[in-house]
Amino acid sequence: MTTADNRIDARDWSLLGVLSVLWGGSFFFNGVVLRELPPLTLVLLRVALASIILLPLLWVYRIDFPKGISGWKPFFAIGLFNNVLPFSLIVAGQTTIPSGLASILNATTPLFTVVVMAAAGEEKLQARRVAGVVVGLIGVVILRGWNFDGDGVWSGQGIGILLCLAGAFSYGLSALLARRLLSNSPPLGTATFQLLASSVMMVIVAGFVDRPWQLPMPGLATWGAVIGLAVLSTALAYIVFFQILRRSGATNVMLVTLLIPVTAIVLGYLVLGEQISLREIAGALVIGSALLLIDGRVLGWFRRPAVVR
Repeated sequence: MTTADNRIDARDWSLLGVLSVLWGGSFFFNGVVLRELPPLTLVLLRVALASIILLPLLWVYRIDFPKGISGWKPFFAIGLFNNVLPFSLIVAGQTTIPSGLASILNATTPLFTVVVMAAAGEEKLQARRVAGVVVGLIGVVILRGWNFDGDGVWSGQGIGILLCLAGAFSYGLSALLARRLLSNSPPLGTATFQLLASSVMMVIVAGFVDRPWQLPMPGLATWGAVIGLAVLSTALAYIVFFQILRRSGATNVMLVTLLIPVTAIVLGYLVLGEQISLREIAGALVIGSALLLIDGRVLGWFRRPAVVR
């Protein structure tokens, strides 16, 4: 259950960090796979393989399947707005814009979520949360840099930008639906059933548009990226995601999109030996201050009256 003031406890901050690593890798994996496979086929493989991976765990933890059309309906709704639409929109956008810009646009998800949840009456539109998200977006732009060709903004890149923004908005809608429809569903069950529903939808869509059975067999690097997408960035990530959603709320779990660019920079430094610039440090500090502002506890410390002894 979420706290009355929408704060995040230490455990969920840790889970957000883990989730940012898992989802941050998806932009890299997408970039590799898109060299050989079309976007809709990529999404189909991602959700279908993740479903297959999670299915045995349902038996281990004795989680029953939904019963009837009414039981499956919420999972198809979540699958549409949490997987089918945003995955397809974002990977389609990545065919015209760089992965770095796509991750910046993905970081608008908390802003859309704040607005959607407030409009639906699920969470209060707190000024500090809106301000914190805006500051966080500024930090993401500083950290990643705004490097794209301005001459093409309203041509090919403009379409890619709009597609990624539409994907971020879809994530905001999915958070609202998950909170209303699946608040009592176990995270593992929610993750698996919405991925199964997504797989059914993507078989129809990708089969009609891409005809994947007619495509040439991709290479080992592509298959490795597909497996990484399915296992790490989808199956495991969604178990963590729905755990945070259930405990800390929709707006809080979407803060992960602000953390993703930071973890990508840190991983590049630790794993690949890449250098971290002053601009990236400044951006990370701005994002950190934004997260503290959103959480609200720091502001509470300053408001506490002094204790007279």
